[in-house]
Amino acid sequence: MSRLIRTDSSTRKPESESVASIPLTTETIVTHLKKCQGIASEHAKVAFQIYLRNLDEAFNQEMDRARSNQEVSEITGIQRLFRRNQQELERYYVGYIAEGFVKFKKKELHTELQNLTGSGELSLVDNDALEETITLSTIVQKVDVLYAEPIWALNQRFAILNGGEQVTEASNPAAPIQLCESLRRALRLIPLTAKTKAVAYKVYEQRLSELAKNVIEDINDYLKQAGVLPNLRYTPPKVAPVNPLGAGAQIPGQAAAAAPAQPLFSGSIGPVPIPDPNQPTEQYQSALLHAIRSLQVSMRGGVSAAAPSEGIRIATQDSPFAAFVPGSGPIGPGVVITADQLMSALQTLQGSAAGVVGSPLDAGPLPPMDFTQVLTALAQQFQQSKTTRDSKVSPADMHTIDLVGMVFEYMLKDENLPDSVKALLSYMHTPFLKLAFIDPGFFEQPEHPARMLLNSLAEAGTRWVGNDGTVQHDMYNKIKDVVDRVLRDFKNDVRVIAELLLEFNNYTKSIIRRQELMEKRAAEKAQGEERLREVKLRVNEEIRKRTDDKELPSAVLLFALQPWSDYLSFVLLRYGEKSDKWANALAVVDDLLWIIEPQTDPAGVTRQAELAPALLRDIETGFETIGYDQAKGKKLLEAISSLIEMAQQSKRAEPAPAPMRDKLEKIAAVKAGQAEEVADISKEEAKIVENLKLIEFGTWFEFEGGRRLKIAWYNARTSHYMLVDQMGKKVAMMSGLEIAREMIAKRAKIIAGSSKPFFERALENIFQKLNAQAEAQSGDVERELK
Repeated sequence: MSRLIRTDSSTRKPESESVASIPLTTETIVTHLKKCQGIASEHAKVAFQIYLRNLDEAFNQEMDRARSNQEVSEITGIQRLFRRNQQELERYYVGYIAEGFVKFKKKELHTELQNLTGSGELSLVDNDALEETITLSTIVQKVDVLYAEPIWALNQRFAILNGGEQVTEASNPAAPIQLCESLRRALRLIPLTAKTKAVAYKVYEQRLSELAKNVIEDINDYLKQAGVLPNLRYTPPKVAPVNPLGAGAQIPGQAAAAAPAQPLFSGSIGPVPIPDPNQPTEQYQSALLHAIRSLQVSMRGGVSAAAPSEGIRIATQDSPFAAFVPGSGPIGPGVVITADQLMSALQTLQGSAAGVVGSPLDAGPLPPMDFTQVLTALAQQFQQSKTTRDSKVSPADMHTIDLVGMVFEYMLKDENLPDSVKALLSYMHTPFLKLAFIDPGFFEQPEHPARMLLNSLAEAGTRWVGNDGTVQHDMYNKIKDVVDRVLRDFKNDVRVIAELLLEFNNYTKSIIRRQELMEKRAAEKAQGEERLREVKLRVNEEIRKRTDDKELPSAVLLFALQPWSDYLSFVLLRYGEKSDKWANALAVVDDLLWIIEPQTDPAGVTRQAELAPALLRDIETGFETIGYDQAKGKKLLEAISSLIEMAQQSKRAEPAPAPMRDKLEKIAAVKAGQAEEVADISKEEAKIVENLKLIEFGTWFEFEGGRRLKIAWYNARTSHYMLVDQMGKKVAMMSGLEIAREMIAKRAKIIAGSSKPFFERALENIFQKLNAQAEAQSGDVERELK
C-alpha cells in the first residue's frame, strides 16, 4: 500500500520569524510541554467520554440492523466490554496521548500509521491490518486538510521546543495522526471484530475534527501567549505534483527530470548528512545503511564496492585479516576469495560456537564471543588452505564483515540487555555474518526474519532477565534454545530462522497477554488503594484544619481523629465531595467544636440546647454506618454528652495533655498515609522529581543488585509510582522523591531504553560513531594540508 501522501508543511518557513531564532532553556521547554500535554489530555478526556457514549448508541443501531442472532450476540458482547472497561480505555487513550509529549521531548516520536505489525513480529500479509491503515489514513488526511494552517503553525512552534529541529505531523504530539494512533492502541484492550472496529472508527471520525480543532487551537494560543513565535504568519506552500507511486518513487517518463543520483562515495573523507528520522521506518533504515556504507568506503581508502581490486585500508592495521585484503599485504592484489569459500569457513566456525553454547549449564557463566578471535580463526583457515592461501577478501565483503561485527559490538554495550543475554546473543554473530553473504537483503529489510528474530530475542532478554540473576518464564533457557538451534540447524535456508521467529514470538505473546492482565489488575488495585489514600489524606486535612491551634478535650480529639475520620472517608468515597452527606458529616465536626464551648449570650445558649440531641443522634448514626465498636461508641458518646453539659453550665473542659494529643495526631497521620514532608528537598532532588513526571509508562529501572522493575502506573495527584517486576507483579509503590533519592545515591538508574527495535538502534549507533570518526579524520587531513 502506498503511504498517505500529504503536503509536507514542515519544509515551509515562517515569513516573519526563524525557527532557530528563539533559544529556550530546558526548564522553559519542559514547562511548555507539560502545559501542552495538560491541554491535550484534558480535551482528549472530555472528547473520549462523549465518543464512548456515541459509540454505545452506534452499537444499538447496529444491533437493530443485524440479520442474525449471532451477529446481535457478537455486538452485544463487544458493547458490554466497552461499558465494563470505560475507565480503563479512557486511561489508556489519554495516557498514550500524554506519552506522545514524553517521546517528543526525547526526540523519539515518529508515528507512522502503516507500521501496524510492531517491531518484534514477523510481518505477514494481513487484510484486516491493511483496511485499518487505509481507514485511519483517510480520517487523518481529511482533518489535516481541514486544519492545514493551524497544524503548520503548531509544527513551527513545536520546532522551537525541539531545539530548532523540524517537526512534522509524524513528530508533532498534538497532530491528528497522534490522536488516531492513541485510539488504535487503546482499542487493543477490546477484542474487536472487523465490523465493530469499523463502527468504532466511524464514530471516532465524527469526533476527531472537533477534538483536533480544540487541541491544536488551544496549544497554538498558549504557545503564542507564551511568546513562542507570536507573530507567525502562514505562507501557502507550492504543492508538488502527487506521485501516484508514492513519495520517492520514480515516475516512468520523468527520468530525465529527476535529480542525479548521489554517488556512494564522493572521494573525500568527512562526515555525511544525518538521515531524516521522520521518514517511514524502511526508508529511514535504508538511508542509515547507505550512509554507513559511504562512511566505510571513504574512511577505508576510498574504495567503492564496485571496484574491489583497487585496495582498502582497514580500520585496524594489525587486524588478523590484513593479509587477506587486496593491496594491503606483500603478495599484491591476488585472487578474491569467493562467497562459497567464505561460507564454508564460516560454517566451520559456527559449528565451534554451537559446541560452546551447547555446553551444560553447570559449566559456569557463558563468556561473550570474542569477535577478534573469530576473524583470527577465519584468517587462519584461509592461510592453511592451498586454494585460499594467496587469495584476498574483496573490499565489499570486508565491509560486510565489519558491519556485522559493529552490530554485535553495539549489542555488547547496550545497557538494555543483561550481561548474561549479551553473552548468549553474541554467538549469533557467525550465523548472521553468514546470512549477510547468503541474503544481501538482510541489511536492507527491517522486516527480514533474521533481524526480527534478533529484535525479539533482545526485547525478551530485556523484559524477563535481570542482572541480579533473576529470570522469569524460563526466558534465558528459551533464548539459549533458539541460539543453539540457529547454530546447529542454520546452513543456508532462511526458513529455519523464520520458523524459529514464529515459534519464539508465539511463546512470548502468551506471556505478554498474561503479564498485561496481571499488570492491569495490579494497576486497578493500586488505583483503588491510592484513591483511598487520597480520601484519607483529604479527611485528615479537613480535621486538622478545624482542630489545629485549638485546645480540645481528649474525647473530642479521639472522636474527630479516629471514628469520625473513618465515617468521613466512607462518605467521601461513596457520595463524593459535592454531596449533602459530605457537607453534613463535616458540619457535625464544626457543630461539636462549637457546642462544647460555653455560650454567654441567650441565643447561643438556646441553640446549644436545641442542637445537642440532634448532634448526638447524627454521631450515633455515623458510628452505626461504619460498624464502630458499640462499647467504644457508647463510651465516646457519653464523654461527648458530658462535655456538652459542662459547656451548658458555662464550664470549660480540660484540654488533652500534649503527649496524648501528639500521639493521636501521629496515629491519624500514619493511618491516612500522610504525604512525605518535602520541606528539605534539595534542588537536585526537585529536578529529578519534575523529570519523573514526564516519564512514560513501561520505563524500566535497575535497582541495587541488578534487580529490574518497571513503572506500570503513576498517580499524578500524589506523585506515587507503581513498580512491577518482570512477572508483572506489583513490588512497590514509591513516591517520586523516594525514587529520586535512590537515583542520587546510585542505588537505582533508568535503563536507557528506546521504543525502537534493537537493530535500528544498532544502525543509528554505528552511523553516529563512524560519522564522528570521519569528522575527526577530516580535521586531521585539513591540519596536515595546512
